[in-house]
Parts: sequence; structure tokens; C-alpha cells
Amino acid sequence: MTTATTALLACFLAVLALASPASAVPPPVSPAAAAAGPAVPAPPGLTSADVTFQGHGGLTLHGTVLAEAKEAAPRPGVVLVTGSGSGVPREHLLTEAVAFARQGLAVLIYDKRSEGYTDFRRSYSELATDALGAVGALRARPGVDPGKVGLWGLSEGGWVAPLAASRSAGVAFVITVGGNAMTPLRQQLWNETSGLRRAGADGSLLDRGKRNLARWGADAGLFAEAHFDGGKVLEKVRQPFLGIWGTRDLQTPPGDNPPLAAAALRRGGNTRYTFRYFEGADHAAHRTPDGGLTRGEALAPGYAELVGTWVRDVTGGRMPDADAPAPPRQDHPSVDVPPSAWWESAWPQVAAFLFMLAAFAAYPVWALVRRLRGRRARPLSRWARLAAAAGFAAVLGVFGYLFYLMAAGRWPDPGPLVGSEPVPWLVLRLLAVAAVAATVATAMAWRRSGGSVPGGERVRAGLLLAAGTLFVPWAFYWGLLAV
Repeated sequence: MTTATTALLACFLAVLALASPASAVPPPVSPAAAAAGPAVPAPPGLTSADVTFQGHGGLTLHGTVLAEAKEAAPRPGVVLVTGSGSGVPREHLLTEAVAFARQGLAVLIYDKRSEGYTDFRRSYSELATDALGAVGALRARPGVDPGKVGLWGLSEGGWVAPLAASRSAGVAFVITVGGNAMTPLRQQLWNETSGLRRAGADGSLLDRGKRNLARWGADAGLFAEAHFDGGKVLEKVRQPFLGIWGTRDLQTPPGDNPPLAAAALRRGGNTRYTFRYFEGADHAAHRTPDGGLTRGEALAPGYAELVGTWVRDVTGGRMPDADAPAPPRQDHPSVDVPPSAWWESAWPQVAAFLFMLAAFAAYPVWALVRRLRGRRARPLSRWARLAAAAGFAAVLGVFGYLFYLMAAGRWPDPGPLVGSEPVPWLVLRLLAVAAVAATVATAMAWRRSGGSVPGGERVRAGLLLAAGTLFVPWAFYWGLLAV
């Protein structure tokens, strides 16, 4: 995206006052050491050792290796790759690390980078390089079998860990939890619309409004790695693969992803995979007290044991063969979100938005200026004022409401409902109908005038009719006029 485009989009968001504009690109990653988190004390029966290693760009990253204190032959190891967020501390995965270590594995958790990672800029490739640096550090540890070290990835880590494994034969296996074989944009749209569906909303707000805003945000550079193809990466994974999903995962589609992942692995010739689903567990395969809305502290029963047994099996040469039961039932399907066509991409959308706002606003502003100068503007039609007011309110209101829902996070409040229509969205739809009807009435008045429209009125009425004409396909696209 060009600097000019970014600047225009930033101004657009600032006018709406509902989202902060993204800086173009943060400074390049420095080779300086990232700040180390506090040391992780050894839980009972385990040892704890702090390590450092080099990630992408020479950044020094800090982690902790947990393992059983008792003497044993060189043991398998696993590096845990966390989900989204900048600078996530290693303690975030301490529950998993302790549970896996008690299963006889050496487990490395590390502080995630903050340099080069923001809401608007991140690179799964760079995170994969960090993960491979951690694999190298764990393979070099005393008591760890270097040929039996693999990767475990949660959520965003479910894209990163397979990518890292596809680049290195030194990764012995891959485990993902709440992972995706779809694009981040498709997953995130499902996540956001799930919250609205739980609130009772449905219809064109979700099918068109939310979907098209997600695509627009990706085009505008507001959603990093939006179109990352998780399926293409899985086609290149040759290692044994364990996929785990909670049946009450409300962030990643637990019914759609397993078939997509299995198909991608098979396309690459890999049938050494196992899929398991934990009943009532959430996105991270933790127990949840309320159907996935809140994450409990404890892992789902049998989850840690599954990981320990499966890792020992595959590193001991006992490989699965396409072991994938039917996926859990999903409340509603996810929808693929391909990149936008040229006419619906960032520049045309911003241009249409600014033109309609300016043209609708020009009609009453011109009349006001005339009145201040002591001249009274005679409107072409009484409907013209309604077309200008309703069109302006609908255009501004659509983005205002959609950005409000986006800023509300995972549990948005769409407002009171009439059927499945949120009242704010219903009002916007009614405004759209009024704007179109008033535009048609104004155009008919122009035709009846036979061209005898004064010069000044001809200009402002012409702009109004142009904006009203553009408004019709625009309103269909955003769902205001959808049936």
C-alpha cells in the first residue's frame, strides 16, 4: 500500500473517530536483545532452566525449559508457540508447559517478540524463524534427544508452527491447538459474527456489512496476514501432525477446520496425522465453565496425556494413519473471504464514501450560504432535502456502526433487536430506502422541469442526483438494500 493510500485511509478513520490509524510500518527489527521476562521457578518435581536464542533479524529471545527432575534417557522435547499478541510472556503457557513436562517431555516456553509485531504489522515468517531458533536451543539442551524435538502452536501459533516445520527437517512433529487451515481473515470474520449471532443478530448486517468491512480492512492494511494461506502451508508439512480442537471453541471454527486440514495434508502426501476433539473445551483446550465464553485454568481431561503418549509414539516410530474422527458440530459455517475485486478495494471505497458525503452535504450547505447572503435558494423538489439528509446519514452511519461493532471486540452489543435486525441497522436500512425513493422523486422533478433549472440549483441538484445514483449499488453492496 502506498503512503498516500495509507494517509487517506488514516484520515478516513480519524473522521469516523472509531479506530486509530495505523502507522505505515514500524522500525525494522533490531538485533538488540528483547527484554527478558522474570525467571520461571521450578514447580515441584520439575527442573527449570533459563535459555536464550536468536530469532529473526538477530533478536535475542529468552525462554525457560521445564523437564522432570528425575534422571532419564534423552527425552523428546517440544517448543510451545503462543497465540496472537505482542510480547506475550512465557508464563502465558505455563499451565501447558508444566502438564507436558509431567508427561516426560522437555518443554521450552519463551517470551514472544514485540519488535516488528503490532495490530497492523506482523509476519508469520518472522515468527516461524523465532520458533526455529527455539527448536535449535532445545535440541542443544542436555538430556534432550535432538532428533525428537517438535513444535506445538496455539491459535496464531497454529499458523506459525506448521510454517516453521515446513522449512526444517529438524522439527520432528507438529501439534496445533485451535489451529486453522483457513485464512486469518476467514477465521476472524467467523469469530466476530459468532459474537453477534449469540446476541441474536443475523441477516445482511453479518452477510454483507461485517464481511465487506473485513475485506476492506484487509485491503487497507488494518489486518496483518489477512490472506495467509494455512492450507498451502499444511501441504508442505511432512512431519507427523496432531490437531486438537475444543468442541466449544468460539474463536476458531472447530467443525470446518479439521476437514480442511486433512485435505491439505493429504494433498501434500502426508497421512501421518491424528485429530482429536475435547468435549466442552474452549479455544485452548481448557475446561470452560460457560460454554467457551470464559477460559478455565485447568486443561481438558486427557489432553496432556494425549500429547505425551502421541509424542512418544511418533518419535518412537509408531505413526498414525489418517486418524481423524468426524469433527464436532459447529453452530454456523464459516465463509471464505477472497481478496476484493478492484472496484470494491480500498481506493474506490474511500473515493465513493468521500464523494457521497460531500455531494449529499453540499445540498443544504449551498442553501445555507445563499441564505446568509440574503438570497433564498429554491429547491428543485421538496424530496431533494430528504435525499440529502437520508443519504448523508446512511453513508456515515454504516461505517460508524460497523466500526463500533469491530471496536467492541469478541462480545459486541448490537443494540436492541427487531426480529434478528439490530435497531441501529434497521434504522440505517430505512434511511437507505428513504434516500433512494427521494432521489427518484428528485430525478422525476428534474425531468418535469424540462431543463428550466437555474444554474446554481442545477449544480447542487446534479451533485445530489449523482450521489444518489452511486448510493444505490453502494447500499446493495453493504447490505442496506439487500433483501
